[in-house]
Amino acid sequence: MGLIAARAAGRMQARQTYRTMSRMERRRSFVQSKVGMRQDFGREEPAETTAASAPAATTAEPEYVVELERLAQLRDQGILSEEEFEAKKRQLLGI
Repeated sequence: MGLIAARAAGRMQARQTYRTMSRMERRRSFVQSKVGMRQDFGREEPAETTAASAPAATTAEPEYVVELERLAQLRDQGILSEEEFEAKKRQLLGI
């Protein structure tokens, strides 16, 4: 009886892991399609666009502030979890 229960528990764990990974992949795909971002949530911009927008960004706010605000919006919408937000925030701030 113990062997059957252990095998069933292993199968349930495998199913839960699959569901979690599937949910994370759907979230990533949603973010990529709706917001047009790479998996690491960084922007893909051509070099000409970045060079043209750099002077405007330096006069208003540092770029990481804008990025943090955008990530906070994604967190508030439920697209990012709190852990994902904190990890990306630490990456942006270099902590």
